[in-house]
Amino acid sequence: MTELSFTCTGVRADRHAAGPTLLFRLRITAPESTRVHALALRCRIRIEPARRGYDDTEAGRLTALFGERSRWGTTLNPVQFAEVAVLVPGFTGETETEVPVPCTYDLDIAAARYFRALSDGDVPLLLLFSGTAFSGPAGFQVTPVSWDREASVGLPVRVWREMIEQHFPGCGWLKLPAELMDGLLDFRERRGLPSWETTVRALLDAAAEGDREFAEELR
Repeated sequence: MTELSFTCTGVRADRHAAGPTLLFRLRITAPESTRVHALALRCRIRIEPARRGYDDTEAGRLTALFGERSRWGTTLNPVQFAEVAVLVPGFTGETETEVPVPCTYDLDIAAARYFRALSDGDVPLLLLFSGTAFSGPAGFQVTPVSWDREASVGLPVRVWREMIEQHFPGCGWLKLPAELMDGLLDFRERRGLPSWETTVRALLDAAAEGDREFAEELR
C-alpha cells in the first residue's frame, strides 16, 4: 500500500468562482522517491465545534443548533460541512494541490448557521480522506488511501464572511414552501410592489400595525 500523509496548509476564497467557493490547499506526501501516477481523492470535511470557545453572544446564536450552553458537554458534536472529490495529477514524493469546496448560504443548513453565528476567530475543521492511488515505478499498482488519513485546519470567520459578501452583498436567504411562495407572489402582484424586499417590508409594516391595534384594544 502507498502510505500517503496529508497536511492542509491554508484555506482561501476563490474570487473567480461563479458561486461561493473555498479552496483548501493540500500538501500530499508519499514515501521518498515513490512515483504516484494519479490520485483519485475523496475529502470529507466536518466542523469540530468543541475545539474552540464562544462568547455569550455566539452561544445565544448557537442555541438552535446545540441547545443551552449547560448541555454542550453532550450536544457540541461534529457538524458535516462538505464532501468533495478531486483528481490529483501524478507526482513523486510530494505535491500540493487545491481542493475546491462549494458553499451555501442556506440557513436551514447546519454548517451555514454555525458560520453565521460566529463573530470572529477560526472555524475548526477536520478533513478526512479516502480514495485510490495509482502508483509504482512501472505500470500501475492500485491501492486504497487509508481511512485514517486526516488533517486539521482553521478557517478564519473573516474569510467566510468576505466570500459570502462578495456573492450576496448585504443579503440573506430564506427557503419557503411552494404554496407560501405562491401566496407571496400573489400579494406582491396585487399590491404592485417592485421587489421582494418591499413585499416583505409591507408585510412587516402590516403586522406592526396589527400589533399596535391589538395593544390599543388591551388598553
